[in-house]
Amino acid sequence: MTRTRLIGLGLCLTLLLGCARNDLAEPPVPLGNFALGLNIVVTDKTQKVPISRDASGAEWEAAMKKAVEDRFGRYQGTKLYNIGISVDGYALAPPGIPVVAAPKSILVVTANVWDDAARLKLNAEGKQITVFESLSGETVIGTGLTRNKQEQMDALAYNAVKRVEEWFLQNPEWFGLPSDTARAATDGVSAVSAPVPAPLSAAGQPAVRGPVPAPSSAP
Repeated sequence: MTRTRLIGLGLCLTLLLGCARNDLAEPPVPLGNFALGLNIVVTDKTQKVPISRDASGAEWEAAMKKAVEDRFGRYQGTKLYNIGISVDGYALAPPGIPVVAAPKSILVVTANVWDDAARLKLNAEGKQITVFESLSGETVIGTGLTRNKQEQMDALAYNAVKRVEEWFLQNPEWFGLPSDTARAATDGVSAVSAPVPAPLSAAGQPAVRGPVPAPSSAP
């Protein structure tokens, strides 16, 4: 493939990714009495795939907290709920990799939620979520050629927190919602990325398996 054709392919991919629907400008889906309390992100056990750009724990904490605030800060319910997210593993597609071997960016997190007033964890086990950078979970070339590190992290964080919201909607009783209301809300919600059960490997596959302890700083 010539350099000109490669650049053209990269530009096409950038346009496709830019057209991916961002729903934050739309009214939030019904979430009962939810209001965001503590926004906790921990990165002390984060694993990085060897073929990846480097990202510090502080960078992931900032990206994830922003994504949580952007999505859940919109809710104005009557009860506070604390969200804790552990960044388990990631791969950020680097530039300069041949097209045939270009890895995909991926993020694995584990989420937990607490009723703040009752100081009660609502989920029995952490919800592990795996997301890709694109909506479909598939890209033509690695986005290391089309996005910088921060853009990759922001896209992954957005997708992960979107999945957390979908998980909440699958458990309406946590937020004082009747089951039929939550079901109707999720009917129009499509998954933003494909979950991958296998762990992350050096080839860019998911690399984290097993439960992650709840954040120690949560109530």
